[in-house]
Amino acid sequence: MVYLPFLVDKVPKFPPMVLDTTKMCYYIVGILSYKGNLKRTFLRCNMEEFYTHINKKLYYITVCIVITIMAMGLLVGDALIGWKKIGFVLHSLLVVILSVCLLIYPKHVTHVFRTIILILAFCYFYTIFFLYPDVGSTFTLLCFIPAVAILFFDSRLFYFSILINSILITFTFIYINLLDKESAYYYIQENLIGNVINFIGSQALICFIFYLTYGRMKKQQLYYQQVKETERLKTTGQLAAAVAHEIRNPLTVVKGFLQLYEKDSAYSTDAKRHIRLMIDELNIAEEVLSQFLSIAKPNRNEMTETVNVRSVLQSVSDLLQSYGLFRDNKIELNVVEDCYIRANNIEIKQLLVNILKNAIEASKIGDSVIVTAERKKHFVEMKVTDFGDGMSEEEVKSLGTPFYSLKSKGTGLGMMICFNIAAKYKGTIDFHSVKGEGTTVTIRFP
Repeated sequence: MVYLPFLVDKVPKFPPMVLDTTKMCYYIVGILSYKGNLKRTFLRCNMEEFYTHINKKLYYITVCIVITIMAMGLLVGDALIGWKKIGFVLHSLLVVILSVCLLIYPKHVTHVFRTIILILAFCYFYTIFFLYPDVGSTFTLLCFIPAVAILFFDSRLFYFSILINSILITFTFIYINLLDKESAYYYIQENLIGNVINFIGSQALICFIFYLTYGRMKKQQLYYQQVKETERLKTTGQLAAAVAHEIRNPLTVVKGFLQLYEKDSAYSTDAKRHIRLMIDELNIAEEVLSQFLSIAKPNRNEMTETVNVRSVLQSVSDLLQSYGLFRDNKIELNVVEDCYIRANNIEIKQLLVNILKNAIEASKIGDSVIVTAERKKHFVEMKVTDFGDGMSEEEVKSLGTPFYSLKSKGTGLGMMICFNIAAKYKGTIDFHSVKGEGTTVTIRFP
């Protein structure tokens, strides 16, 4: 790990002049993110170097074992030993070239170099197959040559190896059956159909193994991306918690003075209109800050209680009924029976307010938003349906991503808060949406 002390000394400092609120926020966020990211970068680099060292060590140990086995196959009990025999020379040359390529591969991890290693493997195994016709195990090695491509986790290389091996083995069978008059490969000629079936079965087995390993590798890549995304969200949360106090105080002061100026008769109507605009923007900033804080500092020790779903839905519907009247949207509530869940009443209200508000904003003028709740087996299921423009599959998949919003002034944090609340109480939120028809949000709690 490389330590760069000079970077830490160069963290930006506040200038002596008086800063406005926006600049102050930028400076605070910049300092904290700079230090935090620097520390995390050092830790990440250290861990990556550690695991890379382990992987390389394991790789070289494995390669050394493989080279040893190839050398033993070349020297121990070889009837072709002797530099005057071309078979021994060819075998030796392939062992040396293949060994060198395997040793230098970590320094040249490219698709082209992997292809070269695979071609050399084909040459090596087919060479020993024809040099030592009495050794039946060499045919088995031919069947499993594509397994080399599995070790590289390269799908194109794997399919290429399957194709080439099938073509080569076909010509090999034709040669043995039609041209080999000396019957050197008697163990193949005696049961040609059986060997063909065995070869096909081995290729199917290799394809199945590749499918399992490649699928698992893709899942691990996805998991790694999710871990990186979680780390980024954690950084955002830490920043939000750290700068909350520093940002809120200046915002409160600025907003208070603007409210005083708005009531001052000395200012003209145009000036007051500008002041009102600034107050509105500060209100938006405070709302975003509150959303940040709810993500950054979730109260895990919040007391749970028995929440009456009917009562909560009625309360939220009454609260947003007036909001919907601005666009002539009504909320139709249909709860067949009393349903109860174990959660925090305030957080469940927050979740439902976000979902219902989004449904109202997505609805067309005059349309209704339908809200239902019922018990299904061991779950309480709530559905919020709007008849707006709907969403595409890509848009649905992106819901809950920070700063992703379909609204012009949205932050994307509202849905993220909803998902966090649902996960906290082991619930789920699912979206079913069709473009031009509307969206149904299904919320389930145990």
